[in-house]
Amino acid sequence: MQDSTFVGLDVHKATISVAVARGERGGEARHWGTVPHRSDHVRKLVERLAAGGGRLHFCYEAGPCGYGLYRQLVELGHDCIVVAPSLIPVKAGNRVKTDRRDAVMLAKLHRAGELTAVWVPDAAHEAMRDLVRARATAMRVLGKARQHLQGFLLRHGRIYPGKKGWTVAYRRWLTTVRFDHPARQIVFQDYVDAVGDAEKRAERLTAQIADLLPSWSLAPRMQARVSRKLHDRLEGLPKAVRDIAWKGQLRMCQRYRHLMAAGKPKVVATTAIAREMVGFIWAIARLATPPHDAPARTQG
Repeated sequence: MQDSTFVGLDVHKATISVAVARGERGGEARHWGTVPHRSDHVRKLVERLAAGGGRLHFCYEAGPCGYGLYRQLVELGHDCIVVAPSLIPVKAGNRVKTDRRDAVMLAKLHRAGELTAVWVPDAAHEAMRDLVRARATAMRVLGKARQHLQGFLLRHGRIYPGKKGWTVAYRRWLTTVRFDHPARQIVFQDYVDAVGDAEKRAERLTAQIADLLPSWSLAPRMQARVSRKLHDRLEGLPKAVRDIAWKGQLRMCQRYRHLMAAGKPKVVATTAIAREMVGFIWAIARLATPPHDAPARTQG
């Protein structure tokens, strides 16, 4: 600890405010300076801090600048953590925030071991996460485009007589909608085209996620299979029951992978799979339950 230096970085798009705290308890903690947020300047900063010997321990808050700085510092052979901003201890009444103060505070807290690090994904995982986020953005854009079109139709009294929107019947009905004024017809068609473009974008990103999923490090590795223990439990069951169980296992494994690839939260995917499992359990229960004998008719 005494030969270590703890470095707090307050990172912004253009600059990095740097503070250092010596490893010994109660050691000096001071603002070191500000450097441009560029890889060559970061390398020079590390070289200058490491010139005095000892081990460097860097930290900075997770934020919009991403993990490039973390990866560069680790590649240079130094320890670095990315800190969860919401879990940084703050003294009551300390409301003054400046780049210098934030950097010094991070250095002190890092030396005291009071910072909580977040998990830093590798470059491949971050790329897949960016793709999933792009699809989530596309889905929000699609939802907004549909709202704009439906709001326009409602505002001008064009009400779909069916029960559910965005079905095949609803899309056929859209082709029959006409407006007297050319300007309104232009606006209507623009909204329809916007929905179509948003749907194609969402479908394209979904397909790209599905294509890249097998090569992702966090892709599901467990395929549908029957283990030895499960085989022994199934051995005495009727073939029809075993067939339903295997069909359900294939279906639920495929459905779970599809939902996760589509960017659904894990709790949503798990709930959807649980609903489908109930359906297969119900099918097995109906098959396994003998029909009740019909009551005998009484003759008058």
